[in-house]
Amino acid sequence: MMIASLMMYLRPETADATARYWALIREGLIARGIPAPAELANDSSEFEVWRAPDLVLGQTCGMPYRLWLHRQVTLIGTPDFAVDGCPSGYYNSAIIVRKDDPRATPEAFDGACFAYNQTFSQSGYAAPYAALKPLSVWFDRRLQTHSHRAAAQAIASGAADIAALDAVSWRLIARYEPCAEQLRVLMHTEPTPGLPYIAGPTANAQTTFEAVREAINNLNETDRETLGIKGLVAIPKSAYLAIDNPPDTPTEIP
Repeated sequence: MMIASLMMYLRPETADATARYWALIREGLIARGIPAPAELANDSSEFEVWRAPDLVLGQTCGMPYRLWLHRQVTLIGTPDFAVDGCPSGYYNSAIIVRKDDPRATPEAFDGACFAYNQTFSQSGYAAPYAALKPLSVWFDRRLQTHSHRAAAQAIASGAADIAALDAVSWRLIARYEPCAEQLRVLMHTEPTPGLPYIAGPTANAQTTFEAVREAINNLNETDRETLGIKGLVAIPKSAYLAIDNPPDTPTEIP
């Protein structure tokens, strides 16, 4: 059974635009002889989607891709969200704190409570570790939230002090979440390759890339602005595999 999912940046406010985006991708795939499901399986679990042998199109985080998926899936391409300060197709993390927190430097947050979505998240865990550990800052007190949105809410509520959010997720949180008014960016991490589109192991990477690129080009301006997608970039597998992992990275799929 074919499956496709575009769950990674999905919110209620972006759901309709995402559905129209998928309709354009599907049209392009079918025109190129690639069958594709009518509906996205965005309610399926992430690993169920990522590991499906009949995955037509999905999106994963760079860290699960380099840890577990790169030998099992076909790398299609990376959407470009035009993140400030980053090359095309790259992104970074916004390290956020409460707006009224008087601490002004990363070093001042040594010993704070760190909120994170998953230990296998590039933006939520690996990127802040790479940015902060050289400053002799890391966190014994940690709160797992399972999503960037919940991490932002944890900071705003005082349940935690600091978190790292995917720059695209932070863009959407700042646009739609009331809690964003209570938050500020302390710093940004260095750019790394963005969240890649993937497909099953037998997928035709070039043909699928062309269908997705055409769909992006055919988005109407309202949907393009809602989704923030500007293009599709071919970032090589080697760029994803070159990123370092924190020492407590999980070795097995959760």
